[in-house]
Amino acid sequence: MFMPPDSRLHLDPQDEYTHAPEAAGNYNESMYFNAFDTARGIGAWMRLGNRPNEGHAEMTCCVYLPDGRVGFMYGRPPISHNEAMDAGGLRFEVLEPFKRLRVSYEGELLIMDDPHAMADPSSAFKRYPKRPATISLDYEGISPMHGGEIVALDGSRLELDPEHSVYRGHTEQNMAVRGHITVDGVRHDIDGFGYRDKSWGPRHWHSFYWYKWLPVTFDRDFGVLLSVKGRKGGLPNNVSGNVLRNGRYEPVLEGRIATVYDDRYYPVRFTAQVRTAERNYTLEGEVGALVPLRHKSASGEPGAYTRITEGITTYRCEGRTALSMSEYCDVMVKGTPISVLEEPAA
Repeated sequence: MFMPPDSRLHLDPQDEYTHAPEAAGNYNESMYFNAFDTARGIGAWMRLGNRPNEGHAEMTCCVYLPDGRVGFMYGRPPISHNEAMDAGGLRFEVLEPFKRLRVSYEGELLIMDDPHAMADPSSAFKRYPKRPATISLDYEGISPMHGGEIVALDGSRLELDPEHSVYRGHTEQNMAVRGHITVDGVRHDIDGFGYRDKSWGPRHWHSFYWYKWLPVTFDRDFGVLLSVKGRKGGLPNNVSGNVLRNGRYEPVLEGRIATVYDDRYYPVRFTAQVRTAERNYTLEGEVGALVPLRHKSASGEPGAYTRITEGITTYRCEGRTALSMSEYCDVMVKGTPISVLEEPAA
């Protein structure tokens, strides 16, 4: 994660649980989990973002089925407090901080054979059927925790501008995961790996300019997280992440991603170059089923929105292969991602 000058990280086991909401109207506390069983060809991600000062949560559940279809559901269930991560049928439980967590879902999923249809969600929800689904997944932390709350060097809380903030604290971890996902009466057992993150503090989605987020856990001893965030005004990108190797993290020092897009600027495949103090890594990704999501700009500017693409991705590195996610977030400018417009000329 990017650290501003004269700051450090503070991490406490209590950060695994919900925090007292700040006064900012756009206070957000969110948790995200993904899970993939490479052998069975199935994956999922689930996110719950509490916005107690706005009176609702943001709930998203997405399942990538082995036959290429995608089950998807999004909602804004009402909430009146920030005492639990439990809304819209989705529940996250902390069983043991930093070590064991549980995810469950009971509800419906929209079953799409063309997940690109979610670019127009109103049409997609009219076009495709909803089917019952249950998810029960137990997560085990297999890496150190990364992140925490960003504080001043003396430990005091930093002042944030709520209108331009995306989080006050942020944590991430590589996970092993076991359990099952049942969609429309068909049960899929899961015995694989995943990744999770958590954030809290004021957030507007449009405060992200652009980023590319590549989290993959190949096995208990190897995983890669690369995050590249664009900055306005031609400033250098913020690059962060870790390589999990034999139980310890190698911090990413440099990283870059070369992406091939289709005619709608959806990522098709990419090559990421990652450098740590110990070695260099080449990470290859091939994107499969992809769901495009959008968030309207709070500015109310006509046509302005942020697009996030969520694609199940086959990763390869050092002879290993694993399924995971690739997530690209961009402010869209007349249908083109800002990150593409700002790419240096070849």
